[in-house]
Amino acid sequence: MDIRAIVCDVDGTLLTSKQVVDERTVSSIKKARSKGILFGICTGRDADSVRNHMKSWGIEGCIDFVVGSGGSEIDDYILDIYQENHTLSPELIKEIMNHYKDMDCNFTICHEGILYAPKDDDYIRDMAEGDGIEYRVVDFDTFLTRPYRKLMIICDPNYMPQIVERSKSFKNKDYKASALVTTSFLYEYMDPHVSKSNGLKEALALHDISISQCMAFGDEDNDIDMLEEAGIGVVMENGSIRALAAADYVTKDKDSNGIGVFIEKFV
Repeated sequence: MDIRAIVCDVDGTLLTSKQVVDERTVSSIKKARSKGILFGICTGRDADSVRNHMKSWGIEGCIDFVVGSGGSEIDDYILDIYQENHTLSPELIKEIMNHYKDMDCNFTICHEGILYAPKDDDYIRDMAEGDGIEYRVVDFDTFLTRPYRKLMIICDPNYMPQIVERSKSFKNKDYKASALVTTSFLYEYMDPHVSKSNGLKEALALHDISISQCMAFGDEDNDIDMLEEAGIGVVMENGSIRALAAADYVTKDKDSNGIGVFIEKFV
């Protein structure tokens, strides 16, 4: 198969438990790029966060493009192009938040590499610390004056089934949104056109590359569409049950150079 691009999810896939990229993985990525294969990131994190963390992750100079915010951002380092598509209106975001106002959760929007939340609690603090991102508590009535790419609901993993159940009763005839569980503690609302595979197709098209010519690595349910549509879809051994079932191949876990091991076999 003619592989012209390799794309990785970040959390649970590219990053180890120490929040860095394994040096062996970096070497494999460099080897692939030396053969003319592009390397990209496709993540739920926003593109600014990726730019801000490349050095600390140990992959500075290794990335050709980023598909951020679950597919609604494209940041192409080769062509120096930034695109943002398919946002949620402030009115819709407020309505979604109101639907969950009596529940044990918090909300956050990532903008320009910073997490914004309407209140300070363990949920937002733990998320910010885990992702290595600054967070700010702001008045959302003032903050929500423009569209944003997505709204994230943060809760205890054991409470997630109740969040999902409540989501079933959210309806709005004027606005459209899709929602899904992206990690054990995050439930995200986005425009229904947004997905990792759609964003990836747009990013690859800038280089005349088809998604069938792409090797994709992921670990969670929100990676499934990307894993299924890529020419080669690879799931980490630490992946979710559904992601493990959807991929073409399973590689070693995030702490065992799973990406590097697979790249070395196929590239």
